[in-house]
Amino acid sequence: MFPTPKPALTPNTYAYESSPLVKPTGFREYDARWLLEKEINLMGVQALGMGLGTLIREMGVKPEIVTGHDFRSYSTSVKLALVAGLMAAGCKVHDIGLCITPMAYFAQFALDVPCVAMVTASHNDNGWTGVKMGANRPLTFGPDEMTRLKEIVLGAKFDLKGGGSYVFVENFPGRYIADLTTRPKIKRKLKVIAACGNGTAGAFAQRILEAIGCEVVPLDCELDYTFPKYNPNPEDLEMLHAMRDAVLQHKADVGLGFDGDGDRCGVVDDTGDEIFADKVGVMLARYMSSLHPGATFVVDVKSTGLYATDPVLLKNGVKADYWKTGHSYMKRRTHELSALAGFEKSGHYFFNKPFGRGYDDGFVSALAICDMLDRSPGKTMSQLKDALPKTWGSPTMSPHCDDEKKYGVVDAVVKHFEAAKAKGDKFAGQAIRDLVTVNGARVTVEDGTWGLVRASSNKPELVVVVESPASEARMREMFKAVDGVLRTHPEVGAYNQTI
Repeated sequence: MFPTPKPALTPNTYAYESSPLVKPTGFREYDARWLLEKEINLMGVQALGMGLGTLIREMGVKPEIVTGHDFRSYSTSVKLALVAGLMAAGCKVHDIGLCITPMAYFAQFALDVPCVAMVTASHNDNGWTGVKMGANRPLTFGPDEMTRLKEIVLGAKFDLKGGGSYVFVENFPGRYIADLTTRPKIKRKLKVIAACGNGTAGAFAQRILEAIGCEVVPLDCELDYTFPKYNPNPEDLEMLHAMRDAVLQHKADVGLGFDGDGDRCGVVDDTGDEIFADKVGVMLARYMSSLHPGATFVVDVKSTGLYATDPVLLKNGVKADYWKTGHSYMKRRTHELSALAGFEKSGHYFFNKPFGRGYDDGFVSALAICDMLDRSPGKTMSQLKDALPKTWGSPTMSPHCDDEKKYGVVDAVVKHFEAAKAKGDKFAGQAIRDLVTVNGARVTVEDGTWGLVRASSNKPELVVVVESPASEARMREMFKAVDGVLRTHPEVGAYNQTI
């Protein structure tokens, strides 16, 4: 019998090497993330594999699974521990090796395998590890599946049938790249900065973009799991600034930046302006809805209000559905509504046919941006951006809040805004026009200025975003008002960045 996982163990002890360590908070809403050694050990990862294999059988799904790992010093070890657990639970494991996350999603289709378990910490700092899982392509686990997985693992309720097997799929990246690039080349000569922050995507970015006809200037594409310059996170201003500098230096048409596991793409325009991913999504929605009028787009609650108010989108008959932040939530909602695409402010984009297969892939996003420019002769990326109605928006700001406390804080913030709206109180100097509580609280006042507070699903943080269609001053007033509410909760710490 396999031991019951412990929530805490001290490294460099007999107990640590003899028992599985699995901190319960690592089971997030739509994937799993832990600090390796401090919150999970390799025996704990093995328990996770046993639990996942048990859950797959419980769901009535064929016990075959694709796995791969991102480029970190410890990811291979984590993956092999996971594989041991999956095989103990009777799964046939198809290992595609070092890869980006969308490559593992693609493998479900290419190898006709129903399940996936990608070992990745995405854009998290070194020290973190995690797994993105699914058993119904192109979807990944949401809260129901993650809750059940947590129950199985923490309770050691494993069904260890044995009889599992393992196969390594050689040279799989070539199949993925061929699938993306077997298409007409773009006609326009585009010079593109491909920025990878020394993360996994650096092994593939230049080859993919050159194959569709781009002139590529690589930026930090050499794999280096120490991440010597900055974390590969295209939502982080440090990476965006590096992209800006490279665009200006090389007089590039666009800068495209990929996160650590390649499922997101950030954008810098030809003037060096860093365009937040939700605004890029509006530009893509304009382009896509011109080809497919009446399209539905799913948008996460952190995103700009332009999806609902942009005159071009309204003219094209676009329907905007604001939904919960998180790749599994967005994927599922985009699938359920048969939306043309889903756009998340973090840069996760979900393209359905004819653009994609429904899962988030930073390279599918990059190719869509190149196609948009190709079909906009004489227009630069900055001109397409400047054609949007002007708004002033913040980056995604993340004040620290412990995992054990963040959801309670957000619940209190939601109740605060619900009470304020019910009483007719003003907020940021104006009456509350709208309050969306599908994922935290998004409060909008009379002039369209809005602020959002939600709990991060990946880190011990809250998420704060503000935007105003009126002025930068109004955006800052909204931030001050939102922060004032948060400061009534001493559990909320300092921001990673602010405006």
